[in-house]
Order: sequence, then C-alpha cells, then structure tokens
Amino acid sequence: MSQEIPTIQIIDAKKYVGQTVKIGAWLRQKRGSGKIAFLQLRDGTAFFQGVVAKADVPESVFDVVKSLKQETSLYVVGEIHEDERSSFGYEIAISDVEIIGESHDYPITPKEHGTEFLFDERHLYLRHLKPFATLKIRNTLIAATYEFFNERGFTKLDSPLLTGSAPEGTTELFETDYFGEPAFLSQTGQLYAEAGAMAFGKVFTFGPTFRAEKSKTRRHLTEFWMVEPEMAFMHQEESLEIQEAYIAFLIAKVLERNEQELDILERDKDLLRSYTELPYPRVSYDDAIKLLQDNGFDVAWGVDFGSPEETFLANHFAKPVFIVNFPKAIKAFYMKRHATRDDVVISADLLAPEGYGEIIGGSERDTDYDYLKERIAAEGLNQDEYEWYLDLRKYGSVPHSGFGLGLERMVTFVTGEEHIREAIPFPRMTNRLRP
Repeated sequence: MSQEIPTIQIIDAKKYVGQTVKIGAWLRQKRGSGKIAFLQLRDGTAFFQGVVAKADVPESVFDVVKSLKQETSLYVVGEIHEDERSSFGYEIAISDVEIIGESHDYPITPKEHGTEFLFDERHLYLRHLKPFATLKIRNTLIAATYEFFNERGFTKLDSPLLTGSAPEGTTELFETDYFGEPAFLSQTGQLYAEAGAMAFGKVFTFGPTFRAEKSKTRRHLTEFWMVEPEMAFMHQEESLEIQEAYIAFLIAKVLERNEQELDILERDKDLLRSYTELPYPRVSYDDAIKLLQDNGFDVAWGVDFGSPEETFLANHFAKPVFIVNFPKAIKAFYMKRHATRDDVVISADLLAPEGYGEIIGGSERDTDYDYLKERIAAEGLNQDEYEWYLDLRKYGSVPHSGFGLGLERMVTFVTGEEHIREAIPFPRMTNRLRP
C-alpha cells in the first residue's frame, strides 16, 4: 500500500470526499453476494460502511474480503463517497484490504444476547454500538465538567480514596487493612473538599467512591464516580443556581458534540434540549409530601423518598426539580440548620425526570463548632476521626455550600439508558466483580 495515501479516522471521512484514503478498522459485520460485499467498519471514532465490488478489485482482494470474520482488524484503502442512505452520511469504496489481526469465533454474534452474557463479555461488548455511544457521552460529560468548573475559577482537589472513618456516618463501608489498622474505601470526597474550599475558595473533587450497599436496583453501583464541588462564602440559593447551570451546561455539550451517539441510542434530543431551560423548579419537602399524598401516595412527613416518589415528582414538573429543606433526621450531620425550624436542614436533592431520580444531593454546611460536635456525638461517630474537620470551624470559618453529582446517574439520564450498569465501562455491583 502506498505511503502517500493519507491515513485518516472514520470520523473525519467528510473531509476527504472523492479522495483515496487508508483507514485502520475492525470488521463489525459483513454481508453481500458473490459480486459485492458490504463491510460494517469501526475504528473507535465512528461506524460506517465499506463497499467492495468484485468487478473493481483484484480477485485476490475479493478473496481476502470473503474470508474476513467478525472483529478482524484490517487496513482498508478506498475512496470516500457520500452516502445519503446512512445516518453517518459517508462510506468508503474499498480497493485494497490488508489483514492486521485475525479473529475467529467471536462470541457476541449479530443476534440477541442476554444481559448477563453481555456483561460477562463486557471487555468485548464495549466494542458494540450502544456501549460505544453511551461511553462516548460519558466522556463528553467528564470533559464538560472540567470546562464548567475551570471557567468559573474552581480548583480541582484530589481527595483520598482510603480514609479512617465514614464521612457519611454509615456502616456501608468496604474495609481493608492499612498496615495493621482498619481503613475504608471512601464514600465521598466532600469533607476534604470543605478543607480545600477554605484554602482555595472554590474547589471540586472528582473520583471513584464506594458504597457497600446490598442494593440491586437499576440506580445503584458499588463503585461509582462523584463530582463534588464546594464553595466558600456561598449560601444555598447561590449553590442551587450553580447546580442547575452545571446540569444545563452538560446537556448542552452532549447535544453539541454527540449527535451521532444520541441517534444511535434513539434519545429524544428535543426533550433533552428542554432540560436546558432554566431555572428549575424549587419545591419544599413539605410541599412535595403534600403533593404526593394528594396523588395517592402513602407517605408520611419524615421519610426519605423512594424511586416511585422521585419519579412522580420529577415527571409532575416535566423537568429536573429541586426538593429543598429535608428533615434533619434523614440527612447528614454537617448540614446547616434552618433559620426558623429545628426539624429541617438547608439541603436539596435534584431529581431528574423520566424515572432517573436523584442526580445531585447538596446542602449549605453548618459552621457552628459546638453544634457539629454535638451532632457527631449524637450520630455515634468517633469524634477523634473528625477533629481535623472540626478544625475548619475554629480557624476562620465562613458560610459555605456544596453538592455531589453521581456521574453514572447523569450518564443514564442523558443517554436514556434503563440501567446504571451501562453508564460505566466495567460496572461493579453486588453480583459482579469481573471482568
């Protein structure tokens, strides 16, 4: 093959219409007759079709094409043409083929497979259309997260994954031995982000977190990624404005950069676009309970919402909705007390419509040293483990607020996927540790 022929990626095919190019790709599927072969190709940037006409290539080339098996890697040389019949819009008329790596008996054949089988083969399933599209959108959400916070003067802070205590005060922890003493995989980077906010003003952590919950719902993973901003000199209402702007920014970037992937997933782009319209409704917990009760839900004040309640509330407003000021008894010890009520805290959950539930949880943080010390004791936590956190209230404390976004929940919401396991390359759930 001539070295003068430009080597390109499939995604750039539109720039080379009418030109002969070389592409490294894998064969997804093959069909055709004795006179023509249609090769479905992918290269990690996009998917498109290669056409090989027997009359236009040497017999040896057509013989190679006939022998190709699913997921064989190859170089193809040919001319880029427009293709109005495909959603991609372009194809390649192949004149030469060179096999790089052969593939035989590829397990994920072009037929229906069960979910467990596909996730047993997740290392291969990543190559297929829906995982490709979903994880490309995940990548956009990650890149857009850095863009959003960098543009607004936030500093990225890396919090530790090994901790000596449970920041959320739960027992749902993965424990390990740390040179003879117990340590735990982190549930959140928030407390460290609060320390960072006192140093840098506005920070965000972004990393994996772990919950040893034995939950088997479509919304839960045992290992997932959290984005956790923390902001000094900021009250809750200002934080809510940042939260809704962040969500709208993420969705807008996916609409801008992932049109092809959204089409693969058959996601309603107009519906997504409607979620970029701000502001989002703010509904008090009290009013949410009344709304649920008025619509036949058997819920009492003081309970946390489950999936049915969250789904109803978000769908009622047909867009993301903030539920604000939850009961103190069901929220973490560090949340700020309400100014006029002792039974609620200044907190908010952002619920996504279409059944996706909570995607953000946040609050203003209490700044009173003695109160927090009492709350730590009341929760039965080891105060020695929190002395450093209490120090933040002793040395120049300021009003501050923050929130956490679950990346995989955001991915499922934006992509329209039904289960959170699709939103991460290699999901960890109660029944899955491999591959």
